[in-house]
Amino acid sequence: MKKATQANARRSAPLNPKGHAAALLLLGLTAVASPALAQTYSFSTVTVEGNQRIETPTILTYLGFARGEAVSAAALNDAAQRIRATGLFETVDVVPQGGTLVIRVTEFPTVNQITFEGNSRVRDAELAAAVRSEPRRVYSPAQAEADTAAITQVYADQGRINATVSPRIIRRADNRVDLVFEIFEGGLTEVERISFVGNRSFGEGRLRRVLETKQAGLLRAIISRDTYISDRVAFDRQVLTDFYQSRGYVDFQVQNVDVGLTRERDAYYITFNVQEGQKFDFGNITVSSEVAGADPAVFQDALKVRTGATYSPDVIERDISRLERLALRQGLNFVRVEPRITRNDRTLTLDVDFALVNGPRIFVERIDIEGNNTTLDRVIRSRFNVVEGDPFNPREIRESAERIRAMGYFANADVNAREGSSPDQVVIDVDVEEGPTGSLSFGGNFSTDNGFGLMAKFNQRNFLGRGQALSFSLQGGEDNRQFSFSFTEPRLLGRDLSFGISTSYNTTDNQNALYDTTSGRFSPRIGFPVSENGRVSLYYAYNYTDITDVTTTSPFIVADEAEGAVATQALGYSYSFDTRRTGLDPTAGVLVRFGQEFGFGDNDSEYIETTAELTAQKLILNEEVTLRATLEGGYLSYGEGQSRITDRYFLNSRTMRGFEPGGIGPRDSNTGDALGGNAYAVARFEAEFPVGLPEEYGISGGVFLDYGSVWDIGRATGGNVDYNDFTPRTIAGVSVFWKTPIGPLRFNFTEPLDVQPNDETKQFDVTISTEF
Repeated sequence: MKKATQANARRSAPLNPKGHAAALLLLGLTAVASPALAQTYSFSTVTVEGNQRIETPTILTYLGFARGEAVSAAALNDAAQRIRATGLFETVDVVPQGGTLVIRVTEFPTVNQITFEGNSRVRDAELAAAVRSEPRRVYSPAQAEADTAAITQVYADQGRINATVSPRIIRRADNRVDLVFEIFEGGLTEVERISFVGNRSFGEGRLRRVLETKQAGLLRAIISRDTYISDRVAFDRQVLTDFYQSRGYVDFQVQNVDVGLTRERDAYYITFNVQEGQKFDFGNITVSSEVAGADPAVFQDALKVRTGATYSPDVIERDISRLERLALRQGLNFVRVEPRITRNDRTLTLDVDFALVNGPRIFVERIDIEGNNTTLDRVIRSRFNVVEGDPFNPREIRESAERIRAMGYFANADVNAREGSSPDQVVIDVDVEEGPTGSLSFGGNFSTDNGFGLMAKFNQRNFLGRGQALSFSLQGGEDNRQFSFSFTEPRLLGRDLSFGISTSYNTTDNQNALYDTTSGRFSPRIGFPVSENGRVSLYYAYNYTDITDVTTTSPFIVADEAEGAVATQALGYSYSFDTRRTGLDPTAGVLVRFGQEFGFGDNDSEYIETTAELTAQKLILNEEVTLRATLEGGYLSYGEGQSRITDRYFLNSRTMRGFEPGGIGPRDSNTGDALGGNAYAVARFEAEFPVGLPEEYGISGGVFLDYGSVWDIGRATGGNVDYNDFTPRTIAGVSVFWKTPIGPLRFNFTEPLDVQPNDETKQFDVTISTEF
């Protein structure tokens, strides 16, 4: 501790001053004991001076001898040390005066208040939670030192290992002090390099993408995951283990993690020493039963895992859950599934026998939820498939915990089970910490399709703590204005049944266009699962469209279609099948979407709109290269009436790259304006791969090939429409993917391979990169 200066008279000297009186005591005792320590004392009276809060009898209990007892000088010194060791006194003097022993003490002051100075990165409340010193308690120099270390550790956990903390005391009246922690926060200590030793099957780049900790890179001033945090590295050990084991490396181990500082102490080097082992596949898959009434053949048919597939503990866990749910549906309670694995080192396979056994008869007594200051209890309880009184299944509780975390409402969520009021009862404790779930943003945007614009967006994923999603946005560009609103209740009537309402209103006012449009849509919907991977949504829609400001130079078809506003109603459904929901293969996935809308309304507008999409993704070359393929199409079929330009398909840069909006498809022969089509079909193929730059920059490359067209305006053309038949176009290009703090961006550079003379192409565009 630093001594106080005369210029700052309020600040004390060292935190644990012994005082010059203690030195005088030792000199005095030495003098009394000279020339030998054999001199003894006997006191008929003992007095205590200077104590205010501490009672005299309390101090006397530390002497260790009684009145009239012969004591040596060494014993007196020991008595002084015992009183001093209580931590209640700044100074202690034990002075013999004839037959009287005088004990002079100076009590430690009382802490008046605790404050923090110099902290801007860490809030006072967080620092206060780390210290043990308390106001209105006796000040302890040792505790202040411990608090200093605790505050330093708080900063170290946030990557500021060079932070320094200096405790100071400010003297106040009535033997009180203010305890002040002066903090110099310093800068962040970043992770300069992450490397691996022992990895043979996967490159360092692929493994670094798995970890939560990232290397400091181009955006180090914005990205926080490049800061060294010991707890995060511990989490990365488990993430790395899960990555390897889900790919068949059952013997994988992280042997140790070496963490070192650079010579300048401003960055870390982290090295993961791993042992991969051999890759295993599934061998024979069987089901056996020790439960009366459980037919193994029935349970065998419910398994998804197949012989020859890459071994993964996740696949086994999902099949165990599937079998236990099947047992419940058959009225078999307390059935547990034990995977019994036989290892075949010669063939590098693992035989798995799913054994049905009788589990302990334990029931759920109650579910206690704490920490949800905003989120309602029922929202959290909806993620449990069990209620009070149901049979207890540890696996179901673990899965419920994962579902709670997957909601994204909580910064932390712990779910544990403990014994209840009797041995056959358990209490499930849910402890959550609320996290941010909403955002409000104002700003500008730029689109290569629509130019510059202003926007205001509000989004809340946990509206009023009810688990509901609410969002609305306003956008205004050079040529268009958009408003949208959406509300979703994910658990209608407490079931896995979603209900939502969405509405939108758009207008265009393009000075360079030959007409303007106004459109709106209102649509309530419900959705529910139909299988483990499939989900269906049913909806009603009310659509309103109007074409205005049609000029004499507008295409004749548009002028003919501008017959006033048209309102239509529709009933529709959509079906999605997504293998990523079960993750049977972590290196591949398939997404299928199919839907139809049946419309009816004004002007005999009866139609059926059918849309479909199939997307597949596969990681190859040790998962360094990602291959994607998408087939997408749509068709408008009119029974009565006909489509208008506001109804037809116009391919944008997301649907088919390399073209301006409306850049392909049927065109008016006289004006060259795009008319859209009642049908479209597109095939997209692409590959994404590393380009050799450090992974921390978040930049990768890609190549793509798009093939497709839009056609058929759905009416007689009189020979005044070009490209009304299926006329395919082909576009090739390269992409640059960049993961930025504002979102993943994609830069496309395109080259037309097969286009038509009047097509409007573009060689460059920027879009938000979407994940498959």
